[in-house]
Amino acid sequence: MSDKDLFPNGWAPTTRYPDPAVQSLDPAFDKYRLPLAGIERLATGLRWAEGPVWFGDARHLLWSDIPNNRIMRWTEETGAVSEYRAPSNYANGHTRDRQGRLISCEHGTRRITRTEHDGTITVLMDRFDGKRLNSPNDIIVKSDGSIWFSDPVFGILGNYEGYRSDPELPEAVYRLDPETGQASLVADGILGPNGLCFSPDESLLYIVESRGTPNRKILACDVGADGQSLSNRRVQIDAGPGTPDGMRCDVDGNLWCGWGMGDPGLDGVMVFAPDGRPIGRIALPERCANVCFGGRANSRLFMAASQSLYALYVNVAGVKGG
Repeated sequence: MSDKDLFPNGWAPTTRYPDPAVQSLDPAFDKYRLPLAGIERLATGLRWAEGPVWFGDARHLLWSDIPNNRIMRWTEETGAVSEYRAPSNYANGHTRDRQGRLISCEHGTRRITRTEHDGTITVLMDRFDGKRLNSPNDIIVKSDGSIWFSDPVFGILGNYEGYRSDPELPEAVYRLDPETGQASLVADGILGPNGLCFSPDESLLYIVESRGTPNRKILACDVGADGQSLSNRRVQIDAGPGTPDGMRCDVDGNLWCGWGMGDPGLDGVMVFAPDGRPIGRIALPERCANVCFGGRANSRLFMAASQSLYALYVNVAGVKGG
């Protein structure tokens, strides 16, 4: 079934189970599909949705609406959608640290911040070697508390998702120790570093090269025994005509990747086995920028997709801390 068949007059909730928009590309994906679960649209009317992060203790999801310069909140108990923070300094990616605090990438201020439990905001990093960061994009926290983030130039290319400016640093991926304040450059020479994700045992770091040539790619790097260094960078997934963006791992090591660009038939989420095989697809009527797991059992996939937020229950839990 083509996406034209799935969405002939725009998207609507499925009236059929299993949802035909949740597609197995390989029998390995069958066990992750729930036959009585369909894709739900939780919110719409955004300009560019990004950076979802789940707060299980508060039973809500936060995500960015970057061009509207705000962070949004969806409340699980009531389904209410509200503004969490506006202005947000054109915030993009978010995660939580091991103390449950919100960690955010801000395009407008070109910095990494932490929202404390009392609501105050602490600047964790805005410079490296005395030079301003570009526009921090995606961010994750490792089990040792270290913060890893990508720093492409996307947010300073114009005035839509930040403020036009000239880069002072090459595009790179950084590691920050929030206790000592020490930052290190862990990966450079990547064309448009974007989404980041650790494998379940944290032995691998996946990095989206969103401006790779001739195709965009998902790279894999081995994490050293010191928990800080990377080696053996290689192409894990060649995206072909697609555009991977944000991604998360489930506990079985599968990668769930926001996907889209160009052909509408690519829009949605692609799922890859640990060896890089495409095994599943979630078709959406909009390009998906980023995903996260949440819900009671951490098995509800939230998808920030262009102008909307979608969700789907799946039969696997996401890795915590992503």
